[in-house]
Amino acid sequence: MHQSALDTNASLARVITHAIETADKPKHQIASEAGIHRETMLKVMRGERAISIDRAVRLLEVCGVSPHAVIVLTLAGEEALACEWMHREMGAFLDEFITSLPGQLDRTLGRRVDDLRPRWATGTSQLVAKLLSRHIDDLANRDIAMSLTR
Repeated sequence: MHQSALDTNASLARVITHAIETADKPKHQIASEAGIHRETMLKVMRGERAISIDRAVRLLEVCGVSPHAVIVLTLAGEEALACEWMHREMGAFLDEFITSLPGQLDRTLGRRVDDLRPRWATGTSQLVAKLLSRHIDDLANRDIAMSLTR
């Protein structure tokens, strides 16, 4: 789903607002730590002013959330997941995954990166999700087995 710039700004404003309102800091402190004037931050929250990605990352960091995951989810049209996952381990996992995946793909695929096809992306994402699910199940089973042997 492609969003217009206005829709994207409005969505980003709502996500940033959620991060600010659920943070463990008062708004004036968040603005101060992010290096943004409080009134400017309030205009961003109301959707009256667009925000650069750099400033959005800084604001989200100050709020204690995983900025890259939140921004990518928001830009992908997944505003609800961005808000849901921002304060959970899933947000931190996705943040690390998003920032490490390009380098890993480049190192692993090398020149074969040009052989990738966009149509493979959905299937690959399903494969990764299933692999992670099996990994979590394996870890849980090991924990149960270890506790039974004690």
